[in-house]
Amino acid sequence: MDKGRQLRIATYASVATAVALVGMKLAAWLWTGSVSILASLVDSLMDSAASALNLLAVRYSLTPADEEHRFGHGKAEPLAGLAQAAFIAGSAVFLILHAVERLRFPRVLQDVNIGVAVMVVSIVLTALLLLIQRRAIRQTQSTAIRADALHYGTDLLTNLTVIIALLLSKYGWARADSAMAILVAAYI
Repeated sequence: MDKGRQLRIATYASVATAVALVGMKLAAWLWTGSVSILASLVDSLMDSAASALNLLAVRYSLTPADEEHRFGHGKAEPLAGLAQAAFIAGSAVFLILHAVERLRFPRVLQDVNIGVAVMVVSIVLTALLLLIQRRAIRQTQSTAIRADALHYGTDLLTNLTVIIALLLSKYGWARADSAMAILVAAYI
């Protein structure tokens, strides 16, 4: 498979996964009221924006050389990686502020089992995406796909942390949800 096709497959898979995760996590957050799911949702929103940016950057970088860009458009990929870092940092600050507020005023979560199920599905979808991305990285050495895979790789741990927070909250540790959200934000 040629480099351009591998890059397109990986970027389209990333955008599709990000959109699916945002929809599922939004529903789970609205259903449960969990701030740790909100943290994961915000992370997924940032992933969606970063994935869309990667899609555009990869498409642009595959454009052949022209009069203004004699060596091609390959510099677009590292710039996309830099933009992803900015997205991630902004989401972490938002999450910490919200989680600290929830620590001060904890609340009982609703339908924790739904939240756990959504997070398990999130882990499965993310793992499948990472398989696609790793193949593309091996074959193309793409900086943008590597940056995308890095933050999706951290999402596996983030999603697992959210499951732990939900279960601890379900069994009486009301502040576990907020504390884990702060840990997720710090990790992001």
